[in-house]
Amino acid sequence: MAEKKTVKPAVKSKGVQFLGTGRRKKAIARVRLLPNGTGKITVNKVDIDKYFGLDTLKLIVRQPMEHTQTTTKYDVIVNVVGGGLSGQAGAIAHGISRALVLAEEGLKSELKKAGFLTRDSRMKERKKYGLKKARKASQFSKR
Repeated sequence: MAEKKTVKPAVKSKGVQFLGTGRRKKAIARVRLLPNGTGKITVNKVDIDKYFGLDTLKLIVRQPMEHTQTTTKYDVIVNVVGGGLSGQAGAIAHGISRALVLAEEGLKSELKKAGFLTRDSRMKERKKYGLKKARKASQFSKR
């Protein structure tokens, strides 16, 4: 009989980090906040300025940190999958705000009041048979 070997998993010493998961539409963002940072945000191993072309999407992502004045305290590393750019930006903001609650006590009430901790539950409505889209039908003809 073969003996079973117990192998310990490798532990990477990255120090303290705060994790948060954000969701919006079909997008899911896994967010890591690294303390003692400079405010750099990396999305899918790409800088935020290259990943999001529109300034409004960058603004949405940075809103929770600007609201709590923690922009320069943390570096943010994000892995996001699914959805479009707008949904991904909302998911990242949701994940950042959840991670901020774990990082600093006392921010929960402030973020909750501003609405950053509430998941936006609006989803795309499914297409119905006999219609062109979810609600759009062909024009009615009497004759």
